[in-house]
Amino acid sequence: MKLRDHPLMNYQGVKNWPPIWTCARNGGIATVKGEVGVLTYVHANARLSSRLSLVMDYEAETYVGTLIFASQAFCKQVSDVLRLHLNRPIKDIGDLDLVQTP
Repeated sequence: MKLRDHPLMNYQGVKNWPPIWTCARNGGIATVKGEVGVLTYVHANARLSSRLSLVMDYEAETYVGTLIFASQAFCKQVSDVLRLHLNRPIKDIGDLDLVQTP
C-alpha cells in the first residue's frame, strides 16, 4: 500500500499526506500544496509526540510541513521510513509501499 494511501496517514479523519508546505520569507508567508519538491530533513521525537516536521526544497525555496498522527508508534514508523529517503522527490516518497499496520 502506498504511503499516501495508508489508512493511518491521517489525523482525526483528515488525510495528512502531503502536508501543506509553508515558506516563511521576508514580506510574507507562502504555501504550496501537493507532492512537490525534495525531502531534505525529518524531525521527530516519537517518545514525546506523534508529530513529524518535514523540510523540503522546491523552486529554490525551503518549505516546512507537519504530519500529525493519532498513533505514536505509526509516527515513529513513518519517521524511520522518511529518514531513509532523504533527498528524494516528495512524489516518489508518496509512492513508497508501506505494509498496512492494523
